[in-house]
Amino acid sequence: MGFLNLFIVAVMPVLKIILITAIGLLLALDRMKLLGPEAKHHLNNIVFYVFSPALAASSLAETMTFKSFTTLWFMPVNILITFVLGSALAWLIIKITRTPKHLQGIVIGCCSAGNMGNLPLVMVPALCEEPRNPFGDPSVCSRNAKPYASLSLSIGVIFMWSYVYGIMRMYANKSIESSTTGVNSPRDTSETVSGSCTQAALPSSDCNTSHLPRTISSESSTRMSGLMKIMMRIKMISGKIDLKKMFAPAAIAAIVGFIIGAASPIRKLMIGNSAPLRVIDGCAHILGEATIPCVTLIMGANLLIGLKGSDVSRNVIIGIIAVRNIFLPLSGIGVVKAAHHFGLVGSDSLYQFVLMLQYAVPPAMSIGTMTQFFQLGQGETSVIMLWTYAVAAVTLTLWSTFFMWLLT
Repeated sequence: MGFLNLFIVAVMPVLKIILITAIGLLLALDRMKLLGPEAKHHLNNIVFYVFSPALAASSLAETMTFKSFTTLWFMPVNILITFVLGSALAWLIIKITRTPKHLQGIVIGCCSAGNMGNLPLVMVPALCEEPRNPFGDPSVCSRNAKPYASLSLSIGVIFMWSYVYGIMRMYANKSIESSTTGVNSPRDTSETVSGSCTQAALPSSDCNTSHLPRTISSESSTRMSGLMKIMMRIKMISGKIDLKKMFAPAAIAAIVGFIIGAASPIRKLMIGNSAPLRVIDGCAHILGEATIPCVTLIMGANLLIGLKGSDVSRNVIIGIIAVRNIFLPLSGIGVVKAAHHFGLVGSDSLYQFVLMLQYAVPPAMSIGTMTQFFQLGQGETSVIMLWTYAVAAVTLTLWSTFFMWLLT
């Protein structure tokens, strides 16, 4: 298939996303008042607790078996690689642009965490529905597309609310502590540690200094052994992982769906036209179908905040765009091709396409949710999201076309 034909196939799902996103943005305008802050909050909760779990459970239960899962084991590793590479590149951006402290966690989050749930759920099935798609019969392609996208969603949620949430919370605490220290007078330095910890009012903040002397000197702290520092750092990071958010409803539903699909007796009870409990799978399937339009509308409503602007540096935005749209997709091609060369990934071109796509998507919308938790950098995050998604409308089409050309 020629490059132009592949481009036409790739641009169609992106256009669908843009159109639905634009509708969500219009519904969020003050004149419409149909998707305002309160309505968006309630719809987001319904998607988070009902629609996304139903989609993950039904799609995995219908198509996933234990044998097929053994061929998909590389996807969690691939997603972990995207997070690690993105974090390393974000560190370079912070050093080069001298990013302010209150934005450093946001930069790391935007560079490391991609939209591996919503966009693949929309794009991959839409690609399969195109009559000239390079992945074979549309019905077979669509049957495989949703499990790939649902597994990407579930694993991405786990990494998002463990790895990224912990990092952003740590930087948010540091930012609040530094701002608190800045307003203290020089005479109050003996109480800086306890004061900054008391005022860093983020949930589950690890400011446990009651066992340390109040007048601990800087000299004694420098004599602390390297092993003790490492242990304290590990304890601090582990204490910031929120297991309740790490195992979000979509992740739990994915585990349930995999158990149903892998356990043959349970599968025969619930999956299939003659299954006695097929009505349960049918209900979950109907609810799951509402996920794609709802999350896309919410994404458009969230982008409206970015139109109001903020004082975030232009260099920071350019750096994040470069990481997510140039360096990570190039790295993804190398990682997936190397994995295929060493036999870690099978020959399924659709599966390889999803793995590469995980490197090319814009930042995850959950980053904005986390900034709302911390009440820090919400306006800057909205501006970053606005520009990265505007650029991704073009780059995601081009990268999708190039990925399909490589794989076919």
